[in-house]
Formats: sequence, C-alpha cells, structure tokens
Amino acid sequence: MAGDRDIRALRASAYTVPTDGPEADGTYAWSKTTLVLVEVEAADETGLGYTYADASLCGLIGTTLVEVVVGRDAFDIPGARAALQRHVRNLGRSGLCACALSAIDAALWDLKAKLLAQPLAFLLGRARDRVPVYGSGGFTTYDDERLTEQLAGWVAQGCRFVKMKIGVHDAHDAHRVEVARAAIGDRGLFVDANGAYDVPTALAFSHRNADLAIDWFEEPVTSDDPRGLRAVRDGAPPGMAVAAGEYIYTADDARHLLEAGAVDVLQADVTRCGGVSGFLDVAALCEAHHTDLSGHCAPSLHRHVACGVQRLRHVEWFHDHVRIEQMLFEGAPTLERGAMTPDLREPGHGLVFKQADAARFLVGGHA
Repeated sequence: MAGDRDIRALRASAYTVPTDGPEADGTYAWSKTTLVLVEVEAADETGLGYTYADASLCGLIGTTLVEVVVGRDAFDIPGARAALQRHVRNLGRSGLCACALSAIDAALWDLKAKLLAQPLAFLLGRARDRVPVYGSGGFTTYDDERLTEQLAGWVAQGCRFVKMKIGVHDAHDAHRVEVARAAIGDRGLFVDANGAYDVPTALAFSHRNADLAIDWFEEPVTSDDPRGLRAVRDGAPPGMAVAAGEYIYTADDARHLLEAGAVDVLQADVTRCGGVSGFLDVAALCEAHHTDLSGHCAPSLHRHVACGVQRLRHVEWFHDHVRIEQMLFEGAPTLERGAMTPDLREPGHGLVFKQADAARFLVGGHA
C-alpha cells in the first residue's frame, strides 16, 4: 500500500575532510572538502544521497525542505522534485539550493531502489555494465615529482585518460604539460583551466602545445561565456575537444551550452545538476544534440546512473572525492582496468555510510 511508503524523516549532516596536501586549480585554492549527507526514511529503509557543498545546507534541508518531503510517497520522485523546485524559487534555484535538491533526489532514488530490493542500475536500465573513468587531479600546487607519480599511477590502474590543472602560472604551464605527457606515454591527456583564461590566451596555449596531443581542454574560459567557449572550440587544433558543464544546475543551463555549440563534450554533476533525475534530463538533451556526456566528480553517485546513459563518454575519477568516498562509505567503487562497475548484489547505490569513521569530521547537522 502507498501509505507504507510514506516518507517519515529527512535529515542532513555535514563532514569536512582535510585534503592530503595543498591543492589549487587555475582560479581557486583549498585545503578541505565538505560532504553534505542526506538521509531519507520510509518503511524500514533509509536512502542516502550527498553533495559537495557548504555545511549551511544542513539548515536549509533540515528546517525548510523537510516539510516538502516528509509525508510524500517515496515512489513519487517527480512530484517531490517539482515541489522542491517551487519551494526554493525565491531562494534562488541554482547554487546551494540546487546542491541540496540534488542530494535529496539521489537519496530518494536510493530509497526507492531499496524498497524494491533492486540495484539502482536495474531500476534505471543499463546501456553498459562498466563505466570508464579518467584519473583527475594534477593540481597546480604539485611539483613535477608529485604530478608524475599521480598521473602515472592512474595509468598503471588502467585509465586511458588523465587530467591535470593549469592556469595559475601561464608561463610554466607548457613545462607541466610536458612533464605530464612524459609520465603517461600515449594515454589521453586532459587539461583543465577552470575558466582561468580569456579566449586569446586559451587559443595561444592550445596551439603552443599542439605537439603534445592534448585531447581535452576543459573550461578554457568560464562556462558563463558560451560564445567564448565556442570561439576556443572553433579555433583549437584538430582533435582537441572543448568541455564544460560542471556548474550546470538546471536543464536550461545544459541547453544554453548545447544550443551555443560551446562544447564537444558536455559535463554534468549528479551532486549539482538535480541528482539522478537531473542527470538523466541532461543526458536526454545530449542525445538530442548528438553530444557526448561526461560525469563530473563524485564517482560513487555516478556509478549506477552512468550505466543507463546512451551517450556517456566517461566519469571523472577525482582525487579528492575518491579519497573521501572510500574513507566514508562502504561499497565505494574501486578501479578495475580503468573502469568502475556497480555492485549488483546490493540495492540502491550500494553505499553504506561509515558513521563511526565519519564522526571526527562532523561539522553540521546530526550524526
């Protein structure tokens, strides 16, 4: 009966984990990362989702959004999603609100799959059994030795592609790219400027390093500038794909980039773009525009939904998130020949939060 599936609780907690060393990209530096965990209960099951954001989301979820979710049928994910979007209209749907809604949506899908005793990949359908990944890190704070060690390590684990950060020291970027190429041999090399360049600088970089066979240039300019991305895409050397989209919060954000012809590959992040539901929306837009999709970060949450996406290219195996997820979740994915595989023996996402291990990192909400 539907009443047996009514949601009886929604709660959020936040955990801040220090990095294992100084980290920076082309526009930002950080020394810690905060994971906001969402749990939703119905019947005898608890679904979990999460986002990487600020601990302030615990207040938003626990005092404002809880009233929208509690009491609903756990199977009515579209209804909950629409109500939540209406509820945050005057708060600003993008940014922190979108991250909160993304974590709730992921938790609702996990709950539904658990109530049905099915892995989420079975519930969503599968276009593939294994999800290819690319190793990602290569921070601008790394010296040559650390950069070589990290990138070569991913190659040794079977990754066909690796990604590094650029954009802080423009004059030094060429040397760092040379170090990366030497470390990975003929594997695919991705660079990410995180919007640090303008169009002329990005194009100059792309042509100056054309002989190093860079396969992917991510956010050469800010993703707020679709015309600038399109200019880089049109002027870059053949074979260098332009990518952006990690800051997609709504389907319209995705549509704007696709309609502008701004990218060769669109990125989307389950923890920002509306959760599992939002990722599927973006995937449908990519299919309609004949453009590949790449999952951004949070590999544990992308593992199942990525199996059901037709035009998926890969998912980002991001150093910080891999480390945090393996610390805090039982069932977090590991690499097998450069890919991750859903555990089809477990329902939902296949994740169990390690409450005792996480307690020392708690900074908000309730453990």
